[in-house]
Amino acid sequence: MDTLPLVLLALGVSLATVVVGMTVTAIRIEQLDKAAVVDVTWGAGFVLVALVTAGVALASSEGEPWRSALLVVLVAAWGGRLAWHVRSRAVGAHQGKEDPRYAEMLGGSVSEVGLGTVVRRVLLVQGAAQWFIALPVALGMFLEVEVWPAVVVGVVVWAVGFAFETIGDRQLTAYKERPRDQRPQVLDTGLWAWTRHPNYFGDATVWWGLWLVGGLASGWVVGLATVLCPVAMTFFIRNVTGAKLLEKTMSQRPGWDDYAARVPLFFPRPPRR
Repeated sequence: MDTLPLVLLALGVSLATVVVGMTVTAIRIEQLDKAAVVDVTWGAGFVLVALVTAGVALASSEGEPWRSALLVVLVAAWGGRLAWHVRSRAVGAHQGKEDPRYAEMLGGSVSEVGLGTVVRRVLLVQGAAQWFIALPVALGMFLEVEVWPAVVVGVVVWAVGFAFETIGDRQLTAYKERPRDQRPQVLDTGLWAWTRHPNYFGDATVWWGLWLVGGLASGWVVGLATVLCPVAMTFFIRNVTGAKLLEKTMSQRPGWDDYAARVPLFFPRPPRR
C-alpha cells in the first residue's frame, strides 16, 4: 500500500481509539462525580492507541512487526505504570472529592457544572492532545523503518526518561511516607536534587524516545512532520499542566525559595549548594 493511505489509516484508527477511550472516561466520570478520572485515561489511553493501531497494522500486513511490538512494549510500560501510579489519587482515595486542579478548571464539581462542561473543558482538550502526541507511535505501526539507528537511540532516550519518572516517583512516595516531623520541609535528595520535577522531565523524555522510534525512524519526512508531538508534550508538561501548575502550591512551602534557587525547574543538572 502507498504511504498516504497508510498515514490516513493510522490517523483514523488512532482518532477512533481516542474517542472510544474518552467516551468510556466520560461515563466513569459521571458515575464517580470526579473529573480526575481522566488522569488514569491519560496513561491508559496511549496504551490503548498502541495496542489497537498495532493490531490493525498486523491484520493489514503493514509496517514491521518487530517495531510494532517494541512500540507496544515501550508505551505499555510507560502508560501502564503511570495509570497505576495515579489511580488511587484519581479514583480511589478521597472518592467523591475533586482534584483542586479540575475543580478550579471546571468552576465546581462534575454534578454542579454538568458532564457537558467536563467534556468541553477537559475531555475534548485532553483527547485532542492525546491523539496528536500519539501520532509518531500510530504512524510507526504502519510504516517501515528507514533510519534504524533512530530506533536504538530512541530506546536509550526512552529508558533515561522512564528511569527519571519511575525513580523520581518512588523517592517522592518514600518521602511522603515518613512522619512530617522526621522529614525535611522540601524533598531535595536523589533525583530531586537534580531537577524540581524529575517525574515530569522523565515523562517528556519518554516521548522524545518514542518519537525517535516511531517517527524519525520511519524517515526524515515523517520525523519532521511529527516533531511537534514531543515538543507539545514537553511544553504542556513543563509550562501548562505539570511543573509550573504544581509549583503554584509547592512554592508556598517553607524552604522552597532556597530549594528553587539551587535546583532547576525542569531540565536536570548536577546538584550544587
